[in-house]
Amino acid sequence: MRILWIFAHPDRNSLNGSLLTEGLSTLEELGHEHQVSDLYAMNFKAVLDADDVHGADPERLLVGSEQERAFRGGQLSQDILAEQAKIAWADVLVLQFPLWWFGPPAILKGWFDRVLVQGFAFGLKDAEGRTPRYGDGGLAGKRALIVTSVGARESSFGPRGIHGQLDEVLFPVLHGVSWYTGMAALPPFAVYGADRLTDADYPRTTEALRERLRTLRSTAPLPYRHENGGDYDENLVLRPEVAPGRSGIAAQRADDPSRPVRPYTVVA
Repeated sequence: MRILWIFAHPDRNSLNGSLLTEGLSTLEELGHEHQVSDLYAMNFKAVLDADDVHGADPERLLVGSEQERAFRGGQLSQDILAEQAKIAWADVLVLQFPLWWFGPPAILKGWFDRVLVQGFAFGLKDAEGRTPRYGDGGLAGKRALIVTSVGARESSFGPRGIHGQLDEVLFPVLHGVSWYTGMAALPPFAVYGADRLTDADYPRTTEALRERLRTLRSTAPLPYRHENGGDYDENLVLRPEVAPGRSGIAAQRADDPSRPVRPYTVVA
């Protein structure tokens, strides 16, 4: 397989940097091809602005339509085009970042904003004139894996933990970025208690990551519902007979939310 590893941590000498090195070594051992976008090392511009789209109206930047116009006309900035070429090449995207304020660092959010433009990752039309999203879309057929480090203990990110269940905390990336654009979102890999990881913990941590990478092809993705699968009405609301008694994030999953997802976690 071909893997694009997007790395969003400012320090390559960090735990995250070490896990990146171990991960890439494992991909090579498995015979996978890979490319890396080290966003901090690239000094990737995180702020979307008019410089991203050549020929934009100087009076009014209509972001979605201008991005699509520039994409279709080859007028996006070169750094965006380079990232889109990597995505088109890849079968799997690995998104690696530390969990800061319950989400990824700003530089990765900027990568989403600037690279996953309308007309490329979403906003396409199918043969019936529908806009394919949530299970379909511009990146359909690819898989996405989050690799993240968390300072807190695992129990506090569990189903009844104070911080919220991790796959729900990461819902904006898992469902709103990966699944929305068509990518199958794999259960996230998390290193808990990352600030307290000891030398004795490290081999167990790297072996767990290696195992996740060995099973990239076979791991079952999170069972999110397809927008065009019949579960939603014309207002994009779940039909009354679907997931009765459930609401919120749990209702967007087609399995039993009371059944724990295999966490693929490592505890310091």
